[in-house]
Amino acid sequence: ERKRTQAMCQANVFVERAGRRELVMSDVIHLRVEGETVWLSRFFEEPVAIRGTIREADFLKHTVILEPVSDSA
Repeated sequence: ERKRTQAMCQANVFVERAGRRELVMSDVIHLRVEGETVWLSRFFEEPVAIRGTIREADFLKHTVILEPVSDSA
């Protein structure tokens, strides 16, 4: 039986505004979505809340792109 190994796969999370990407957090190990809030976690740090929605996740490049949520209703 072939044994599978797990690689560490942290992600870089960006917010995209007006066509520009801004790094919000690197080395993200856990991402949780609650409505229009995305919670990001790293090893040994408290989670950080970002208002936005996931626009794209690229698992090969280990990147997640968030789109900010407009406060106007």
